[in-house]
Amino acid sequence: MDSRLLWEANDLPTKHNKQKMILCFLLSFLLLTTVGLAVRGNISFGIVSGVEKYNEGLPTNQRDIVESKVGVVAADDARCSAIGVSMLRQGGHAVDAAVATALCLGVVFSASSGIGGGAFMLVRSSSTSQTEAFNMRETAPLAASQNMYQNNPKDKTLGALSMGVPGELAGLHAAWLKHGRLPWKSLFQPAIELAKNGFVVSPTLGDFLAKDANKIMNDPGLKNIYAPNGILLKDGDMCSNVELSRSLEVVAEQGPQAFYNGTIGEKLVKDVKEAGGILTMEDLRNYKLKITDAMTVNVMGYTIYGMPPPSSGTLALSLVLNIFDSYGSSDAAKGNFGLHRLVEALKHMFAVRMNLGDPDFESISETVTEMLSPSFAKYIQHKILDNTTFPPEYYMNRVFITMLGRWSQLRDHGTSHLCIVDADRNAVSLTTTVNYHFGAGFISTSTGILINNEMDDFSTPTDISPDKLPPAPTNFIKPNKRPLSSMTPIIVTKDDQLVGVIGGSGGMNIIPAVIQVFLNHFILGMKPLDAVLSPRIYHKLIPNVVRYENLTAHDGEHIELSKESRLFLEERGHELNESRALAITQLVVQTIKPPFNMNRKIGEDINSHTRHSTLTAVCDPRKDGSPAAV
Repeated sequence: MDSRLLWEANDLPTKHNKQKMILCFLLSFLLLTTVGLAVRGNISFGIVSGVEKYNEGLPTNQRDIVESKVGVVAADDARCSAIGVSMLRQGGHAVDAAVATALCLGVVFSASSGIGGGAFMLVRSSSTSQTEAFNMRETAPLAASQNMYQNNPKDKTLGALSMGVPGELAGLHAAWLKHGRLPWKSLFQPAIELAKNGFVVSPTLGDFLAKDANKIMNDPGLKNIYAPNGILLKDGDMCSNVELSRSLEVVAEQGPQAFYNGTIGEKLVKDVKEAGGILTMEDLRNYKLKITDAMTVNVMGYTIYGMPPPSSGTLALSLVLNIFDSYGSSDAAKGNFGLHRLVEALKHMFAVRMNLGDPDFESISETVTEMLSPSFAKYIQHKILDNTTFPPEYYMNRVFITMLGRWSQLRDHGTSHLCIVDADRNAVSLTTTVNYHFGAGFISTSTGILINNEMDDFSTPTDISPDKLPPAPTNFIKPNKRPLSSMTPIIVTKDDQLVGVIGGSGGMNIIPAVIQVFLNHFILGMKPLDAVLSPRIYHKLIPNVVRYENLTAHDGEHIELSKESRLFLEERGHELNESRALAITQLVVQTIKPPFNMNRKIGEDINSHTRHSTLTAVCDPRKDGSPAAV
């Protein structure tokens, strides 16, 4: 359904009656009083005074894996994972934790996320077994047109004209309205304190600042925050964004209408217009969140829930996994032959996926049907030969696939992902983005909000050159349209029991990364940490090159595809290039081991045992995040 953004401020606390709220707070107080300040490793999960309580989540000895029978959060920043867990400790739903975690990421890691951007969010309810998809992707402004960047192509990637209408706040609020247990305002407090009183620059943020130094120094808003004395901040320095804290305070008090139809939105629009953008208050008022059932893929013995288009991630994953399933044995994904087959499957998938687009504007039903079809996957599998690879034309030829796939690939960029499972086994998989690192390279100085450059994820008719394929017509710009995306948040079940939550960051590299983590754990039987740590390969179809990982992670772990595997691929004609980390993944696994009970009555519900099963949360050591556990 579409959800237009019209709220009343006094609606915010009334979805739960006051008696329930008082009982919740009394129980939370009793729990904290009894348990006290719980600390695991170097991460503080308790409620303590002062901003230090949040910066304590940035440990010196990071852990990439935690276990719990109660609840876990895996996010790109340890402090945000700890903040999410603090909400679970107060009796919050997984959605409460997701809101607080996402807001935290928008402060301490605004290079990749924030309320000036958008997101895809999956929420699985343990009580109904329903999985919903919250599409809070940015939309093209009303004044946008498919040829708007014809004279100045750079405006599509940098500056206020590259901004799409933000959707993150709309989606977070809608999910909270349906599932939240804690007061809306309380979910904002940690992020407000971090923005106001300061946070420690993480190693990854420090790296991004150094790489994007020109972007930072050329924008007054970015420079004021990340180079306050004219000198770029680095790892370990303190950083603050007081204007953002004030904006968050207003939204916490008034709800998202302050952003979409109030003072925060008005200030943002004014700053964007003065910088050459086309965002209007009408754009903000008319933003429509889309809430639907998640797309369902039944493959390889599992049910996978994901986002429908304009996400291409779920359909891409479906096609690749169905190709493997068509071999008739899980052994097809093993070893070097499995690696070669993965490369070939990815090339076929990328040839097809650019026929996708926003289904509210484009006719993509045929493409969707075929990417979900086991018979279509079997057809492609017959085109994969174990002894050779082929040039790109092979994968795009009408002779081999029913749809012409001769379109230039979407080159979307950085994101941030979080996975959450609570005590009731409600689950959230959320990928948030502002597209490029530091989005459009512009911060609204009156609000502290960094704006996205999501318009760059659209294709444009004039983006033509001899060394590129033509742009994809189904992804051309139209007012209110959402651009195609590679974001791939998924929730995995088996026999209707939650077994996994996965997602990643890294633009179009998210898809192969999530696929490999899924195969590694659920099909090849790797332990959760090994499934994430295992060296990955990537392919874009064009250029016709396999990129393999060769890097040292933040925890000192060296990750490199073996020489044996590289030689095996080269013998089959693959061109190889080594690469740094191209995508980051988060993984939560539930190991279900119902206790054997000889006295259990026939027909007794075994679901009651699942909350006692073990949750394992993993953050990718390729980035400096850490998971947290209750």
